[in-house]
Amino acid sequence: MKRNLQDWLPTTRREMELRGWDRADVILFSGDAYVDHPSFGVAVIGRLLEAEGLRVAIVPQPDWHGDLRDFRRLGRPRLWFGIAPGCMDSMVNKYTAARRLRSEDAYSPDGRHDMRPEYPTIVYSRILRQLYPDVPIVLGGIEASLRRLTHYDYWKERFLPSILLPSEADLIVYGMGEQPTCELARRLTTLIEEYDSTLSYDEDGEACIGREAFAKAILGEDQLPQTVAVYDQLPRASSQEAFELYSHEECLQDAKKQAENFRHIEEESNKLHARTLLQKAEGRWLVVTPPYPPMTTEELDHSFDLPYTRMPHPKYNGKRIPAYDMIRHSVCLHRGCFGGCAFCTISAHQGKFIASRSKESILREVKQVTQMPDFRGYISDLGGPSANMYRMTGKDRSLCEKCKRPSCVHPKVCPNLNGDHQPLIDIYRAVDHIPGVKKSFIGSGVRYDLLLHDYKDERLNAAAREYTHELITRHVSGRLKVAPEHTEEHVLRFMRKPPFSQFHQFKSIFDQTCRRAGLRQQIIPYFISSHPGCREQDMARLAEQVRHLGFHLEQVQDFTPTPMTVSTETWATGYHPYTLERVFSAKTPEEKQRQRQYFFWDK
Repeated sequence: MKRNLQDWLPTTRREMELRGWDRADVILFSGDAYVDHPSFGVAVIGRLLEAEGLRVAIVPQPDWHGDLRDFRRLGRPRLWFGIAPGCMDSMVNKYTAARRLRSEDAYSPDGRHDMRPEYPTIVYSRILRQLYPDVPIVLGGIEASLRRLTHYDYWKERFLPSILLPSEADLIVYGMGEQPTCELARRLTTLIEEYDSTLSYDEDGEACIGREAFAKAILGEDQLPQTVAVYDQLPRASSQEAFELYSHEECLQDAKKQAENFRHIEEESNKLHARTLLQKAEGRWLVVTPPYPPMTTEELDHSFDLPYTRMPHPKYNGKRIPAYDMIRHSVCLHRGCFGGCAFCTISAHQGKFIASRSKESILREVKQVTQMPDFRGYISDLGGPSANMYRMTGKDRSLCEKCKRPSCVHPKVCPNLNGDHQPLIDIYRAVDHIPGVKKSFIGSGVRYDLLLHDYKDERLNAAAREYTHELITRHVSGRLKVAPEHTEEHVLRFMRKPPFSQFHQFKSIFDQTCRRAGLRQQIIPYFISSHPGCREQDMARLAEQVRHLGFHLEQVQDFTPTPMTVSTETWATGYHPYTLERVFSAKTPEEKQRQRQYFFWDK
């Protein structure tokens, strides 16, 4: 199918004029290259607002040096500026755990390192505030979402306040932003339609949203859910059904208070009926409103069914965008993860409750992929944050509504979990029957603890066995990725991961199945060094176990403290947030390197 430039959201004044626009309602500034694909957050928000009837433009990777023309070229939006710093935290994207520059920026053309600043959320927002003092600025994406309250910054080696304060922005939309962003658009559009007295007017006399009107729409008695705003005085509405955290300044004075704060932050993030969180910082009040309920299947289908081109903007013709190369022929089935791994930010951003697409929506997208000119018959991944959690929910929803556990599988699989793999088997088989699909692979990580669990319902056990056989014999592209992460029991407890004996059990099933099917396939385990609670002798025992299993490790990483995980809070404060007990962590470069070297026992 031949594409026109107007098939993408406009990125320049000329592209706006091709659509007959003289201005945009919302202008999104992205730290990533613009790829019009449902795996790229700025494309999702842009398309969603477009479906709401708004004119949306995107400025990808603006030049933050010199005369700042990239920030001026589209003018003032009617509603707000949005900042989407990227699909990854900018510092994780740029630096390794050893704080060395990565070989490439996966979300930039040709992997270039000079296309975005460090902390683009702050850099872009401050520039826009300087150029357009009265225009509202809304922050979104991973970087802002996970830095919404006091957090540890590994690269600056200190605790920092909410990113809302240094950025000088008006609002953070945290988590997956479709629901709050649509509601924000509706509220602001209503103000303009009603000619509200708080509106501003541009140089042409047209009504637009200024900061006063923006505050009226999102603050006060009817606060916008799933957002973070800052107040000089705590509003009365915020104090009802709210939990007050220790202030930022108290956390700087006492690390144990920061650890204690984090337990409440994580628990409220993982509840169906969360409380508002309050934190004082720099003399002002941060108010974190509760998240929206998990998206329904219909809402998620709507988001994925928007008219994406599934391709990079034509401005990148002839250039390689590494992250796009990885996902161009993949399809995401669901969102959320109830694994609760202590070092992972997925549940902090997407939530622990699974939101699943319908079978029909998934198959529509697969058919789109088969029409791509470079498709050769292979779907690279039918997955999600964890590959095999599709449509898994609590059997009794009322029990889930009272639950605040961060994990549904640790320390034991919840008896209320409906771990049925049959819907996923049906998806795999339906995809493989689509004309043009030769094979579909599972590239996302598989939770083998869900496959090995002994469910009380024998039907679930049978589906787990069938799924395991289907996965190994039909959906492995030579190598299956799984993540035991460590071998030692006490380290795995800190990680919230199952015992290593389960990996032995799953590997045995994998090897037997491959032998019977005559397949030469490998299982590839992931491991982490220097995690809180792990000492050098633990890494020595890990090396001995993997040597005994005959693995020459490839997928390994040194623990990187990233904002808003239990592991990071433990590493940075020295206390476990749930027990407030002291925990050892390898912190110096020498300690971390000594642990990492055990991965390479064969060298």
